[in-house]
Order: sequence, then C-alpha cells, then structure tokens
Amino acid sequence: MVVFLVIYLASLSLLVSEGESVHLFCRGNPSNEKRTSDMWGSGHYGASRGDRIHKGVDIRCEDGDDVLAPFDVTLEGALSVFTDPKMAAINSGINLRGKGLCFKLFAVRPDRNFGLVRKGERIGTMLPMQTVFPGITSHIHVQMCDRTDPTQYF
Repeated sequence: MVVFLVIYLASLSLLVSEGESVHLFCRGNPSNEKRTSDMWGSGHYGASRGDRIHKGVDIRCEDGDDVLAPFDVTLEGALSVFTDPKMAAINSGINLRGKGLCFKLFAVRPDRNFGLVRKGERIGTMLPMQTVFPGITSHIHVQMCDRTDPTQYF
C-alpha cells in the first residue's frame, strides 16, 4: 500500500531541477497525462515514426485548450514545425527556457512570443490537431532543444 501511494504521488508530482514540481501544461489535463498509443503511433520519446524517431514527449491536451507554463519560463520566439502545407492548422509552437532547461512546445498558438510567463499562467492555445490527424489523441509535443529525452522533466 505504501509503495503504491509513493508511486502514485510521484506520478502526480513530476519534478524538475531544484525539486520544484511541474504545473500542468493543459488546463484539461491536471496530471500531465502522456499520450500513449493510438492509430497514429505512440507519444513516448524514441517511438518509431516510420523512417525517423520521435524526439519528444506528447502530453495529452484537448484541441482549443489553454496551454499553461509548467514553471516560470522565458518565451524565446515562435517556431514553425512543418513544411507540408497540409499541416498548416498545427504548424505553430514556441521556444522556452526555465529551470535550466531549454525546450519547445509544438501544436501551440502562443499568445505572445517573448517575455516571462509565471508558473500556471497561460502561454497560448492548443491547435486543432483533429483536423490534421483525425482520431489521434490530441497533444502538445514537448521537445528539448538538444533533442535529448525530456521524460525525466515532464
């Protein structure tokens, strides 16, 4: 019972450097539940993407949901993810830094591109992933700037 409780609490209280817990990314997903597998693939780091490897972690987020700062972050500019015009509906993201980490969020329309955002404050809006990938588990993609595995942080 104690082991289960410890594991459960650890899964709800994800940690980053300096022991500070990560706030939720999406208002509708208070435990930062990760995308598992669906008809389009899996959301864990290292998952197969045909001829490439998934270099991030997918956090479940409903289309149109508020995307929030997981801890105090500095916004460092918008980014485009795709070159394929069929992906235009989800071709937006943001570069962020905080707690000694540099990471990117994909499939997010940021409210602004630069400046400080405090833990729990809104960064932007989850884009309409279902219009591009019908039946997928809608999610934001979290990727470290150096493309290493972000799982331990988020």
